[in-house]
Amino acid sequence: MAKILVVDDDPDMIMIATTNIKSAGHQVVSAGNRTEGLKAVKDENPDLIVLDVMMESEDDGITMAQDLRRDGIETPIVMLTNVGRISGMKFGRDDEMLPVNEFLEKPVDADKLVEIIENLLPKE
Repeated sequence: MAKILVVDDDPDMIMIATTNIKSAGHQVVSAGNRTEGLKAVKDENPDLIVLDVMMESEDDGITMAQDLRRDGIETPIVMLTNVGRISGMKFGRDDEMLPVNEFLEKPVDADKLVEIIENLLPKE
């Protein structure tokens, strides 16, 4: 059983992600903003992070991912966003600007989220 950290300012999104991740047999901890998320990474040592892009500011998730990588934390990150759908912009992985492992558009397909998490978790 892996420990997954969900960082999102939308309580409904946290509830949906938590329900689906737990149904796949994993433990879930959550945080409602970037500050809580950074603390939870240090306190909880999650195996994977599910991270929203826009929280208190428009780039909180991106900044958090950059902070984590700068601190040497290599925990896999799945970034959730609806920015691409709204703006038409395409996002892709970039080790410096967007140092995440995978992107998912909101609304998130529950099966797809669990599939991506399973694929990114270290194999035992």
